[in-house]
This record gives sequence, structure tokens and C-alpha cells, in this order.
Amino acid sequence: MHPSYPPGPKKPFEGSGKGILPPPTFESHPVSRQDDDTPREFCGVFAVFGTPEAAKVAHLGLYALQHRGQESAGIAVSDGLTVTCYKGMGHVNELFTADVLKGLPGHMAIGHTRYSTAGDTDLRNAQPLTVSCQKGQVALAHNGNLVNASARRRELESKGDIFQSTSDTEVILHYFARSKQSGVPESLADALDRVEGAYSLVALLKDSVYGIRDPRGFRPLSLGRLNDGWVLASETCAFDLINATFVRDVEPGEMVILDRRGLTSLRFAPPAEKRAFCIFEHVYFSRPDSVVFGKSVQKSREMLGRLLAREHPVEADLVVPVPDSGVPAAIGYAEESGIPMRLGLIRNHYVGRSFIEPTQAHRDLAVKLKLNPVRSLIEGKRVVLVDDSIIRGTTSRKIVRLVRDAGAAEVHMRISCPPTTSPCFYGVDIPTREELIAATHSLEEIRRYIEADTLGYLSLDGLRQATGDTDGHYCLACYSGNYPTIIQESLIALRHRE
Repeated sequence: MHPSYPPGPKKPFEGSGKGILPPPTFESHPVSRQDDDTPREFCGVFAVFGTPEAAKVAHLGLYALQHRGQESAGIAVSDGLTVTCYKGMGHVNELFTADVLKGLPGHMAIGHTRYSTAGDTDLRNAQPLTVSCQKGQVALAHNGNLVNASARRRELESKGDIFQSTSDTEVILHYFARSKQSGVPESLADALDRVEGAYSLVALLKDSVYGIRDPRGFRPLSLGRLNDGWVLASETCAFDLINATFVRDVEPGEMVILDRRGLTSLRFAPPAEKRAFCIFEHVYFSRPDSVVFGKSVQKSREMLGRLLAREHPVEADLVVPVPDSGVPAAIGYAEESGIPMRLGLIRNHYVGRSFIEPTQAHRDLAVKLKLNPVRSLIEGKRVVLVDDSIIRGTTSRKIVRLVRDAGAAEVHMRISCPPTTSPCFYGVDIPTREELIAATHSLEEIRRYIEADTLGYLSLDGLRQATGDTDGHYCLACYSGNYPTIIQESLIALRHRE
């Protein structure tokens, strides 16, 4: 970090298999971005204040948010005197054993699950990121992407700052440490005034927890009560697991402070005139049992399916969801169309990415490892396959072939969102425009490529109706190409190189 930082405390500040905590037991998960067809949002954040054994609560919270990031996980805790952080590559249950949790004492904690959308796949980029500076010890966890991180990083490096990671999140810590403001809230606000993009943040200091949401509100962040304490989480499903009560969402441009005085709410920036809630949270990211942006995800997805059935009806015998993300929309499609739904594809939940090496031969096996058709249901039937999205088209093509090989008479593909035509720069791993099949091919060309009898996407109006976007508060950039922030040319060039 910045060379003027004083040295850290004698007690190890950060654990990654060294120091006061036992080494993590995990296996790495090498991933080819060609392995599957699904865009992935790769971060979940959690925080708790005012409860004994906060690390155990954070561990459960991260368990509920595992779907938002499967590359690395970390928890930082404080006992009121010292912040200690432990993180590693792998899944939550692999990293946070009983012995590890015993080594994380304190009544406040923050946690993070990650899959890289910015920065390399490396332990250095695992979060929470931590630093000891003149303002004390601080740990920071981030969900989202900063669109001006590269420019800000170059600016800081030109002034002598040394970065320990390739994550855009570290830029915020540098500006926080550099701020001439004396107070922590003011320093955080000063740092955030210099960055642009999507960020829902949780920060831990020795005596307090902070929750922050960017002025456009790209990513969700919810506030809850746990007995006499407080919790923050990317999704409300994390509250259910720990028996916490949902209170409200952290508002765009709001900073909440949790400390011995209770809850303090500050406005570090005015909310943007036009909000930019990520609509893909309702299409794919979030768990169906969560309430995101004030709306039930399950209800949104069922309505996506209902409207899809109205827009693209077809004569068929079965509605078959592509598990797991296609199930709620398939329920809606079946109920609206009157066509019975059956689980004609069974997903193997025990296949990890470590079994899928980045070779073409293994890529071809990927779908068969994860999905298997139920021939007795499918054989001789006209099947409607319902999925949440098509990105490159490669996985959809393999699924259609699986269903045909199981004896389906016809295969009709229905997608519960519009064609994805533009990459995301706000925390979603959607590839370059050239890799997006809908950006370079017509509907008929896509249909022929995936080898379906018919193909239908939900319209943009249908998507907005299903999610209740009556005021234009959702970000639709991946479907429309209209970005709510100025996207720097260097960022676009970087995405193309990747």
C-alpha cells in the first residue's frame, strides 16, 4: 500500500494459511470462461455487529451467499481492539472449519464471497482487503465494479502508491488512507467521491461496521436486526438462515454506521436522479427466496415465465426447466400456458469446476457432467425448454442436443430475458460483444445454431413489466447498450483483450 503507512500491529492482521490460524484446507477451482454459457455475478457481502461469536454468524451468512461467488471467501472480525482477517481460495465450508472460527474472536465481523469479474484469480484478490494506516485498521469487502479504477490506479501509482492486488477495490482503500479528512465517515466519503461505478460495500474498523451503497444503487444491500445487533447482506436469504429480521434496504448514496451507539445513517452522496438497479439480479443472480430491490425474486421470475408464455406460445406436451435458474420461469410458463411442467433435466450438484479442465474435450463433457435427461419423461414429447439466458450459445446447443438424444419429438427454446447484446462493466461476468451470440447473429441464426425447432426471448417491455420497473430505475445496459455511467475507452479495450 502507500509507503507512508505505519507498520501493522504485532498480532497478525491477516490470515491466509499463516500466523495465528491454521492453514486453510481447500482445493482451487480452475475455471475456463468457456465452460458454461451463463453470466455470473461473483460477489456477496455480509456484516454483523453486536453479537457474540460474530465469525460464526458471518460464516452462516456467507453460506447463504455462496451462489454469488465460489472462487474465494474471507471473514474479518474485531473484538473492539484488533481486526483479524482470514481468507482463502475455495468454498465457505472448505475454508471456515471449527478451528478457524475459534481463531476469529469478536462481536463484529464482515465477510465476502468472490468470483473474479475484475482482477486476477489469485489469493491476493480475495476479500476482505485489509490495511493498517493512520486512521487505524480497516477491512473492506466490495460487491460491484468501478469503471474508473484503472485510471485512478495509474494516478495513485504515479504518486508512489504500491498496490498489493489487482482488484479495483484496493483503489478505495488507497484513497481512504490518503484522505486528509480526520474522521472515518468523512474519509470514506472522500474516497468514494473519487470513484465511479457499482459498489455495495461493508467495512470493518476495530469498533464499528459500515454499510455503503453507490448513488445509483446498482447492487443490493439489505439491513436487518439480529436480537440486539445488526446485520447487512447482499440478499435477504442470508437473514433467514440466521433468524434475523429484514428492516430495509440501504438506500443509494447512503452510509450506515453500526457501533455501540446503535445505527447511524449518513448521506455521503445524493442519490442519482436516475437509479440503476441491476435487473439481472431478478433474472439470474439472486436466490429465489430473496427479496431484492423491494420485490420477491421468485415472484419476478414466475412473472417472467408467464409473460414469456404470452409472447411466445407454442403447442407442446411438456415444459422442462434448465435447472436450477430456469425453474421459477418455467413454473410461470407452465401455469400461463396450461402445459404441464416436469423436471426432465436432472442437475448433478456435486460436480465442481475443478473437474472441468479448460480443454475442448472436457468442455464438451461439461453439460453431460452437470445435466442428465429423464428419458421416460421426454421421449416422444414436444418439449419447451425454459432457461434464463443465452450468452455464447454453446451450452444451449448442447442442452438441446441432450434433450433430442433423449428422444424428444420437438425442442422449443424459451428464454426469460431479452437477447444479451452488450457486456457489463458493473460486476457481471458477461463477455465481449464479439462473444455474445445475440450481438452478432439474428434470432433465426441463433435458433439454427442451437438446433431448436423454435426460439423465443422475452421482450424488454416484458422484462420491465415482470420486475415492476415502472419508473425506469433498473439498469438494462446488457440488453440495450445504454450504460448509466460513462464507460471509459480503456475499460472497453481491457475487456476486449480479456
